[in-house]
Amino acid sequence: MLGTRKQTSAQKALLAERIQKLIRALSDGVYEREDTMKLCLLAALSGESVFLLGPPGIAKSLIAKRLIKAFDNSSYFEYLMTRFSTPEEVFGPLSIQELKDNGKYVRLIDGYLPTAQVVFLDEIWKAGPAILNTLLTVVNEKTFKNGSEVLPVPMRLLVSASNELPDEDSGLDALYDRMLVRVFVNRIQNKNNFKSMLTMETPQETELPAGLAITDEEYVQWQQDLDTLELPEAIFEKLYQLKSMLEERAESGDMEGYEADLYVSDRRWKKAVKLLKASAFFNGRDAINPMDLLLLQDCLWNSPESRQMVRSVIRQFATEHAFEQSKVRSLVLDAKLELEELEKEITTSLGMTYNHETPTGIMRKESFSYDFSGAKRYSVGSAHNLIKLVMLQGNMSVSEGEKGDSRWVYVNADDLDKKMKEEGSCEVYGYVNMNPSLCMLRFELNASEQLVIKDIANRSILVGLCGKQGPTIEQQNRWQESGQMALDKLNEAQHALRLSRSSFQGALPHLFVEEDLPHIMESSLQELASTVESTKKSIEKVAQRVTKIGEFFL
Repeated sequence: MLGTRKQTSAQKALLAERIQKLIRALSDGVYEREDTMKLCLLAALSGESVFLLGPPGIAKSLIAKRLIKAFDNSSYFEYLMTRFSTPEEVFGPLSIQELKDNGKYVRLIDGYLPTAQVVFLDEIWKAGPAILNTLLTVVNEKTFKNGSEVLPVPMRLLVSASNELPDEDSGLDALYDRMLVRVFVNRIQNKNNFKSMLTMETPQETELPAGLAITDEEYVQWQQDLDTLELPEAIFEKLYQLKSMLEERAESGDMEGYEADLYVSDRRWKKAVKLLKASAFFNGRDAINPMDLLLLQDCLWNSPESRQMVRSVIRQFATEHAFEQSKVRSLVLDAKLELEELEKEITTSLGMTYNHETPTGIMRKESFSYDFSGAKRYSVGSAHNLIKLVMLQGNMSVSEGEKGDSRWVYVNADDLDKKMKEEGSCEVYGYVNMNPSLCMLRFELNASEQLVIKDIANRSILVGLCGKQGPTIEQQNRWQESGQMALDKLNEAQHALRLSRSSFQGALPHLFVEEDLPHIMESSLQELASTVESTKKSIEKVAQRVTKIGEFFL
């Protein structure tokens, strides 16, 4: 008797490689249908049903015929439904002999749906109630009542197809709900693929390389293995978050008139979890990864309108929540706000606010003044009576001859006072940091009448005056603590991002999700990494400046 067993890492990798080769072989020559083939195979491996929506003549039946080859020595049943179809054509004719000899109502089911492992029913909604009601039991319970016997149905995959959805009042909601995977199959879009389709023969069936087809024993064993996989709490939280996002979108008004199209039954959520477990297992993992959740974009829609909405929500989830992107962004934002508050407090405490006198009847011109009487005086070489102005913000240097942050400048107090008084802006010569060479410096007042110096990128950098406004020990300690808090948030963001990227990489390559989804997720993670790195550099510069700001004012 088969039982559950623990796979080694090598066995998991071999299984994933085998499924990848199987997908490639099944998809060979079936243009722009690889994603559909992937999903159908995954549905078969998890025992779920598939509904293909699309116009006639786009290889829906070919997909089902190819999938039969995935299973060793398996049986296949295909039928095109019409409103005249009878149960005998799907489930087998009545046995006249059995009815005559024993009076039993028994069907001859060999070669019909009750004995098939892969079933394809085209134009399914055209079938009558007798067929569809029996089919509902077969799909739901995997059994078929033949006379007085209830027989197990070996069906591993039901692929149904139509170019339309069931009518709202048709009573087919229960059957439609059991078709977990729903794929919209479009006409071939790519020009080269279209040409190949026209000029090259596409075989209805394909021969698989030896060892790829799934044996009955393997299939049964894998189903038992799937049952051992659990839904981790962290994945449940993400699943519930996705559910909430869908419900919020349905209630937002964007789906006005289509609210019911975003309804997902509890049954379908439960079936979806099994699909996610199968995705993890056949990707060679022991646990569901957030990337597996993206498969739900082909499980949760009910109409073409809701399909677009679900795919939109899934993409939002992929780039904002699947790998904690929103958490990292929130930490970065908190760090930036902490930094902004810190810089605001520093510039408010140490900035130089000028007195602005507006014109009166006697005074014809406006003037700007600042009391430099308490400022400490410095000498640089032969230059005396200089004041020291400290940069309160990071900058790209205030002199073309200097590289990196400028920390302070020395200027003549009288020159600065005279020129600023008349214009509210000026250019004066001064010295930058410890450089004894004179250079031209540009000053002006900002909208709050605070003195700023222009750096080489023409950005306004607030300055403070030594000797009048130096920071207290208490202020320095508080500012250093704020700077460290901002850095701590960035370090937490970096740690969370490392875990997210590790989890993301651990899900690659993914055998079943659309190829573009990992790309957009990787882009979101790379963008975040760049944002975290640049923000951390800014915060480290501010933290370093805060640590030494007391020395700058000496």
